[in-house]
Amino acid sequence: MLGALLEKEITTPEYYPLSLNALLNACNQKSNRDPVMSLSEDAVREALRVLHDNSLARSVSAADSRVTKYEHRLQETFNFDRKEAAVFCELLIRGPQTSGELRSRAERMHHFDDLGEVQSTLQRLMNRDPALVKVLVRQPGTKESRYAHLLGDVQTSSSAPERDARVPAPKAAGQTDRISQLESELEEMRADIRDLKQQLAAFRKQFE
Repeated sequence: MLGALLEKEITTPEYYPLSLNALLNACNQKSNRDPVMSLSEDAVREALRVLHDNSLARSVSAADSRVTKYEHRLQETFNFDRKEAAVFCELLIRGPQTSGELRSRAERMHHFDDLGEVQSTLQRLMNRDPALVKVLVRQPGTKESRYAHLLGDVQTSSSAPERDARVPAPKAAGQTDRISQLESELEEMRADIRDLKQQLAAFRKQFE
């Protein structure tokens, strides 16, 4: 639901904040959702109550409307920039994804020039205190790691029952944490190298 509010603010700002009915439809829409949900109005009301209690959403009343509407408070809580908002929104509404999937799916909310820009955005979200995103352990037979948000329960897959992303098997916990740490450090190093290349290119232009 939080992802649906953020998505509609970015993609259809003229219809935001959302009425209860519009929010219900946004949560239950068939496109850009994984998993596709079928929430009841009571479920939406209860979720709104929980979000309100955690200062993540609130109701608003417009002077020209009798209908109560709802908006998220992510910006007040986390102060996202546009890149972070687009990436975090996609993780909220479509679950764990690779950086390539995020770049493609977030295009409707923000254009990323290249994959490195997505990875540096993910790195900033991982470096938050507390972290908002983490790298999942790479699944057998896959070449790319997936990323998941850390807001509430984190499921590694919507189609298959797997362990919670934050609770690895006890016998592999140390190994799992070490792998995640190394992957995070590698992404950070890559981001630093890209920044240095950009600075070097800018420096060279001064003498052309």
